[in-house]
Parts: sequence; structure tokens; C-alpha cells
Amino acid sequence: MHQIAFVLCEHMLATSTTLPMEMLKAAESAALSQDRQVKRIAINTVAVDRSPIVTRAGFDLAPQYDLDSVPRPDMIFIPSLWRNPRPIIRKNSALLTWLREQYENGVTISAVGTGVCFLAEAGLLNDKAATTHWYYFDQFQRDYPQVHLKRQYFIAQAGNLYCAASVNALADLTVHFIQRMYGKPISLHVERHFSHEIRRSYETTSYFDGGTRHHPDEEIMQAQMWLQDNYGREIKLSLVAERFDMSVRTFNRRFKAATGQSPLQYLQEIRIETAKDLLKTSNLSISEVAFKVGYHDMGHFTGLFKKLLATTPSEYRTTVRAKLFSAV
Repeated sequence: MHQIAFVLCEHMLATSTTLPMEMLKAAESAALSQDRQVKRIAINTVAVDRSPIVTRAGFDLAPQYDLDSVPRPDMIFIPSLWRNPRPIIRKNSALLTWLREQYENGVTISAVGTGVCFLAEAGLLNDKAATTHWYYFDQFQRDYPQVHLKRQYFIAQAGNLYCAASVNALADLTVHFIQRMYGKPISLHVERHFSHEIRRSYETTSYFDGGTRHHPDEEIMQAQMWLQDNYGREIKLSLVAERFDMSVRTFNRRFKAATGQSPLQYLQEIRIETAKDLLKTSNLSISEVAFKVGYHDMGHFTGLFKKLLATTPSEYRTTVRAKLFSAV
């Protein structure tokens, strides 16, 4: 099951939740029509408690779960809020702690419009790219000066954090998520049924932290997405090549031609960049960080970290935290 949690909170825009829900269920239906064995989607609504949520439209939504009981998610959607988001964020402070925990567990988190403020308030967007609704740009910049606001982009991605400026941008982002789950044909099917216009691709309207290199090799793009989604698991690259119907030699050659890196280098980069962020923002031990990013051998993790960054994980944590606190 793809476990997907939709956060509900007061004064939310209902369409920022119901639209991606409908798109995801349409994708599941289309995928099942072709293969009855594909992973299904479990949609769970969650709030700080299980009291009914009054939406901006005036009708109530009843959350299925509170923060302690919701099934462990693979993906989280945070809705947009109407007008000033700060009172709602203060009222839902427990949600910030929960979001930090989910981020540490490698969960993909998406926020739309002023819902991005939840990620910023939790400190998850510090020194990362983000976007929000155009009307709130200036206030967002004042409230969260450590966030790299990308005003010219409708979507911003920083690792497993995604920000969409509007509900329309969220629709484009949801198509991207569907492609990751079920492949390009299913994502195009959903896009055609939910939009009458030809939309620009996710890649052309988005900002990616880390200088992601774009290329036309669709199968290698799918392999990159798979590695991004599964870096925390034990991965044999020979099995990844087999998964995409290539020999190891062909996979390595095409991957290097498309990205400028070998598959192993690409996987190591994802893992080490994620580890750097966890060392900076979490209180996980070094061994816990190593395990979260897919390394069960502490010596190997420390050696690779030092090889790539010329410092050990513990020295890196000490340095970045000293800078962080000296800036406060």
C-alpha cells in the first residue's frame, strides 16, 4: 500500500486536499485496470485531534486519525490556508513536531500555498528552496529569512520536501507523484482527464535544490526517481538495472550519459545529502542517521562521508550547529 496522509486544519482550502485525493484515486484505478497486482493507495486524513474541521467553504471534514494513531505515511499533503496562516499554525503546534519526525523518517512531504508555512515554522526549510502563494511572498520572507524563497517558480523541491505555490501547481506536482508511483502513461492519463489544457511539465516549472540535471532519457529518469524514493533501503544496483530491463553495463552507460554520474555515485550523493540535513536538523545519533539513509555499517558510512566531505559526521554536526546557533 502507498500510505498517503492528508493533513486537515481549520480554515483550509478544501480543494487543496480533495483535488490531489481525486487524482491519486484516478491513477490507482487506471493502474489497476492494467495490472491487478500494483500497489494500491490508502488515503488517510489526519489532524491534531479528531474533532471536525471547518473548511473555508463552511463545511466540515472529519479526520479519520489523530497524530498518534495515523498509519505510518509514505507521503503527506499539507493544505493551503485562507488568509493569515499564523494563528492556525500556533493552534496546531503539535503538528510541527509530528512533521519533523516524519521528515526524519524519510517521508515525502508536500505543502501548497500558505500551508508551506507549516514546513518553515517547523524549521524544515531552513537553508532550502521554497515557494508559496504570491500574495504572501513578502510576509513569508520577513517571517522566515533563513528560507530561500524562489518567487519565480510555481514548485520548489528540496530533497523530499515539495512546495507548490497554488492549487494549479499542486495538480502538476500530483501528476509528478503519480508518475513516480505508476509510471508515465498513467500520469499522462490522469493529466488528460483532470486538465483540458496542455500543461508545462513539472521539470520546466520547478526549482530543484542541488542542481538537478535534466535529460531526455525517460527510463533513467524513472530509475533516478526510484533511487530517490528508496535510498533508505539496502539497494543492489544490479537489481535496479534488472528492474528497468537493462543489463548492468547498459544501465551504467546510460545513467552516466544522462546524469554525468554513475548510479552508485548518484545513490551515494542522495544518501550523504540527506545525512547532512539530518545531522544539522535532528537529534538522531550518528548510527541512527546512517541507518536512516541506508547504511548499516557505521565504519563504511563514516569513511564515505569523510571521503566526500573531508570531515567526519560528528565533526560536520559540530560545525554546522555552531554556525546555526551563532546566527540566532
